[in-house]
Amino acid sequence: MDLRTLGGTGVHVSPLCLGAMMFGAWGEPDHDAGVRIIHRALDAGINFIDTADVYSRGESEEIVGKALSGGRRENVVLATKLHGAMGEDANQAGNSRRWIIREVEASLQRLRTDWIDLYQVHRWDPWTDHEETLGALSDLVAQGKVRYIGSSTYPAREIVKAQWVASDRRLERFVCEQPPYSILARGIEADVLPACRDLGMGVIAWSPLAGGWLSGRWRKGAEDLTSRRAAMIPQRYDLSIPANQAKLEAADALARLAEDAGVSLIHMALAFVIRHPAVTAAIIGPRTMEQLESQLGAADVQLDSALLDRIDEVVAPGTTLNPTDAGWSNPALAATALRR
Repeated sequence: MDLRTLGGTGVHVSPLCLGAMMFGAWGEPDHDAGVRIIHRALDAGINFIDTADVYSRGESEEIVGKALSGGRRENVVLATKLHGAMGEDANQAGNSRRWIIREVEASLQRLRTDWIDLYQVHRWDPWTDHEETLGALSDLVAQGKVRYIGSSTYPAREIVKAQWVASDRRLERFVCEQPPYSILARGIEADVLPACRDLGMGVIAWSPLAGGWLSGRWRKGAEDLTSRRAAMIPQRYDLSIPANQAKLEAADALARLAEDAGVSLIHMALAFVIRHPAVTAAIIGPRTMEQLESQLGAADVQLDSALLDRIDEVVAPGTTLNPTDAGWSNPALAATALRR
């Protein structure tokens, strides 16, 4: 698997990044099964693993730590994230110095490692200054506990602001952004991806299969379109919502395009994401070995211009069919008083 440089770091990573969100109570509860999937991914040439403290409340990190023990850690670029709630206390979450300094120690322990290659802020929040967050992260880099820092699902303006603060205050800068990106959620093509290219940042795209919509299972006329994930987040799957009906129409049309092109829809969807010049890697999040195997060959798939044009006809560039799939809600629109 050909490697790519992560932003301007000089660190080389595979174009497919193994996401560990489905390891643990959120997906596959059997730790040994998770370890086997991780080992298979590494043996296939993936050298990049992404997890987060909040995934199954730390259980995902524990499984990754088990998989990388015994000599595997050195050859893996290991990324994790913080921000999500890890307890009932209001201060056991967020981007404050207080929480960052505390939570990195917990992640290091769960991952069974002395250092994290890429430590990412899982979401921007409007109540913490960039300077506070970047200052705490810079201290972790200076201490050797973290090698690089990144953001995840930040709006374009906050990506730019964070880079300005880092430059102005002489703090560590985010080397990459981790946004949602798929054929069904292309909104970041208008602002986030151009901003990252201009700033020399890497991009690690999450949900390149649109949360399973581009797995080939979501087709018009399919008998059973229910799932555990659909029950957990119905706003992204409930077909009574017009935006999700539009996703079903698009997913069906894209499946037919893939059939005409002689590739699987999974490979076409992943290849689409990693083909974008701003994208470093796409995060695949298998729950089973079968799902992993269905995704591994995508890095070798080439999409020609004619096929890309046909994809654009199904979902226009810069379009996200369901705004919920953007992964972030603008707080400026949350209260009606702020819109007047």
